[in-house]
Amino acid sequence: MTALVTVLVTAFVTALGVAGCSLGPDYHAPEVTLPAAYRGTTATAAEAWPAPDWWRGFNAPVLDQLIEQARGGNFDIQAAIARVRQADAQVRVSGAALLPAVEGSGKASYQRSGAAGRGRNSALATASGGRYVDSRSYSLGPSVSYEIDLWGRVRAVQDSAEASAMFSRFDQQTVALTVVTSVANTWFTALADADRVAIVRRNLRDAEQILQAIQGRLSVGTASLLDVSQQGALVAGLRAQVPGLQNQLAQQVNGLGILTGRPPQEVTVTPDTLTKLSLPEIPAGLPSQLLERRPDIAAAEAQLVAANANIREARANFFPQITLTGSAGLQSAALTAITGPGSILITAAASVAQTIFDNGQKGGQYEQARARYDELLADYRKAVVQALTDVQDALDAYRLTTEQERLEQQAVNIAQRASDIARAQLLAGTSDIVIALQAQTTLFNDLDNLAQVRLARFQALLNLYKALGGGWDRTRTAVPPSTVFHGVL
Repeated sequence: MTALVTVLVTAFVTALGVAGCSLGPDYHAPEVTLPAAYRGTTATAAEAWPAPDWWRGFNAPVLDQLIEQARGGNFDIQAAIARVRQADAQVRVSGAALLPAVEGSGKASYQRSGAAGRGRNSALATASGGRYVDSRSYSLGPSVSYEIDLWGRVRAVQDSAEASAMFSRFDQQTVALTVVTSVANTWFTALADADRVAIVRRNLRDAEQILQAIQGRLSVGTASLLDVSQQGALVAGLRAQVPGLQNQLAQQVNGLGILTGRPPQEVTVTPDTLTKLSLPEIPAGLPSQLLERRPDIAAAEAQLVAANANIREARANFFPQITLTGSAGLQSAALTAITGPGSILITAAASVAQTIFDNGQKGGQYEQARARYDELLADYRKAVVQALTDVQDALDAYRLTTEQERLEQQAVNIAQRASDIARAQLLAGTSDIVIALQAQTTLFNDLDNLAQVRLARFQALLNLYKALGGGWDRTRTAVPPSTVFHGVL
């Protein structure tokens, strides 16, 4: 046994010295062209990024609570975390081949042999004459096998698994960022819908008061049925808008259920108003740093690393596979003597396997691996350009919606003054009903537009947070655990 252990250890150490010679290609990060700055910013823009809890800048305690619930209960996040565990397990599975496999076995056998007798009493005669021969055998011992990774095939498989595990981590962070921004967007939309409901109800009250005034004028002969009908139509139209907006509001609140992992019946939040929330300002930073701040870009590159390792594996498959095997055991014809002298059995072997003709299978696998890498390379470059586009879109949208909200607020102020004047003149009997109707309609439309533009501005800022990676930092992502000794393989 000692001799076998010495032989196997010597062979294993020798194999470590010659194994793992990668046939390439070595992975190099793809070169991409990045602008010096985003349009509308300067090249010396502050290198600031969102904090990991960036949503707290809106000063919305209900939103903080909803996001915490989503981070712990969202089903997509839970599924992504499970995929991380699967990938980590695959790292251990793939890395197992880097070390020798040791198995233990035991065997017991029994055999009876003898000449067949003839006649009616042959069985008895044979048994009594001792013509049967019984034999028993017992064996016990370990066996060891190890593939010398001379061409780096096993190491490439391990590298691919580790890169895939990193991809699963980056993908989980992408899912989490998407969920968080979806919660915020849904909550902001619910607040905007609540604001629009409040606006319609306020406008409805004003319109009903004017309708009562016109009906009073009709009773004294200073208004016509047409005047009453026109104002009544405005009141009816406003009243009809309320259920539709309430339905939109209910749908948004119900949507918070699936995002937080709860039935909609358990979502009890009541939207207030979007006007009470803060709008934190964030600089966009520099495009050169975006590659380290977007988990989807990191995920795309991790796939590239895995594909590169698959090319190395496919290339190594063209070369022979060398395997060392050895076993040692205790063997005896009697169980009580299995540890006695002469019962030790030692074997050792080396095997080489090389495909002579496979009808182009390995060549096809190699070309397939290379084509897959080229596909993922195009996807990676697309992800980079898409990230830059996302940031630029969000910057443009936030800048323009900010200006639009300012102008819309001015329009509301002017329409409010015009409506107040027209209403006062109508009640005093010095203005025509048509003028009052036009003033009311203009004000109602401007108020509703202002609520929608305000929501668009919040969504633009939210999209900017998401486009910048939502405070994610690649350096804080944990490396997948591996129980395999890498050594010099």
